[in-house]
Amino acid sequence: MQNTKLMLASLSFAGLVALAGCSFPGVYKVDIQQGNVVTQDMIDQLRPGMTRQQVRFIMGNPLITDTFHANRWDYLYSIQPGGSPRQQERVSLVFNANDQLAGLAGDFMPGVSRDEQILGRDAQAPDAAPAAQPSQPEERPAPGSLLEQIQREVDEAEPVPVPIPEPLETE
Repeated sequence: MQNTKLMLASLSFAGLVALAGCSFPGVYKVDIQQGNVVTQDMIDQLRPGMTRQQVRFIMGNPLITDTFHANRWDYLYSIQPGGSPRQQERVSLVFNANDQLAGLAGDFMPGVSRDEQILGRDAQAPDAAPAAQPSQPEERPAPGSLLEQIQREVDEAEPVPVPIPEPLETE
């Protein structure tokens, strides 16, 4: 009788510990991807006047074909990396009455690479005219703030040359 109570208590305790292990931080969580993967290269291949078949060859089947808007295809892609907030990208393609590509809207734009956009450069062809950029006011820290003081110190910093050691003689 005493052994069964002890064994039942130890099994219950082991079960509780095993269940508690499911909620420990650092447990691997699977990345969840849904929708159509759309790349900048795919968007750059699209041209106005392409037929639906040509667009389908480049982009694949649309995720959403709206019955109320038969001339619009929507491509959605979302990813939720292991427990992080979900990120979503969207591209909508619009066709005219002749079933030819008339325009697109969404998170991707033709000719603008995400990498170049992050680095703050425009990936323009040498013969292409620069696109008109909307003027955005430069964000400056509030006068007298700690951030403004740090920015002033960074702006006034002088570069210091790093000494280069002499090469070692190997004889």
